[in-house]
Amino acid sequence: MNLNLKNPIIFFDLETTGLDVCKDRIVQIAYIKVNPNGIEEEKNFLINPERPIPAETTAIHGISDADVADKPTFKELASVLVKDFKGSDIAGFNSNRFDIPLLAEEFLRAGADIDLSRCKKIDVQTIFHKKEQRNLVAAYKFYCDKDLTDAHNALADTRATYEVLKGQLDKYPDLENDMAYLSDFTSHNKNVDFAGHLVYNEKGEEVINFGKYKGQLASKVLKDDPGYYGWIMQADFPLTTKQAFTRIMLKSKM
Repeated sequence: MNLNLKNPIIFFDLETTGLDVCKDRIVQIAYIKVNPNGIEEEKNFLINPERPIPAETTAIHGISDADVADKPTFKELASVLVKDFKGSDIAGFNSNRFDIPLLAEEFLRAGADIDLSRCKKIDVQTIFHKKEQRNLVAAYKFYCDKDLTDAHNALADTRATYEVLKGQLDKYPDLENDMAYLSDFTSHNKNVDFAGHLVYNEKGEEVINFGKYKGQLASKVLKDDPGYYGWIMQADFPLTTKQAFTRIMLKSKM
């Protein structure tokens, strides 16, 4: 089944120096941009993370320091990525929990003019887990009847993820071929920031989702405890979380 698209959609996958959204960096990004007219554009970039890649991480994805030594940094590549990603919906496998938050951090560090929170986000893994409870290799076999022989290669994983979503739409008649529906279906909750430290309540208000103020309105906490904002800014939170708190702080002063 072909995708019913109103906007272009980018299927993407990252390989990184590790799993810490705040501290780790991208070493490979591969994506397939599918346009509403069906035309596909495929790109694959190795990226210099400007820090050593741990040996245990290289053992997983096969990318070493030598492989990226002469490659562009994310900041040098950012303008190309912004041009492709801006105005597109995005999809991936486990992307809502890791790939999108990390990509958003990299864009912020690079000072790029793009806000990923504005696009629809479809996490193919969530559909799979809700329906079958397995991983990408099993999903590819189950939905596409193919063996994923090159797992942990970003481009191979990206292509598999794209094919799996089309297979899921073929298999489950109750899944609507609509990116807004799929974005909502694959969202675990209504996050304000990608890390989920802030969430929207049923009234659309920003609520703190961690620590001693969990469940309380962020605007009220920032008003009643002025030092809390300073602590957030100094602590080891993702940039997108700090950006969200800043937006709430500024809005409350208007």
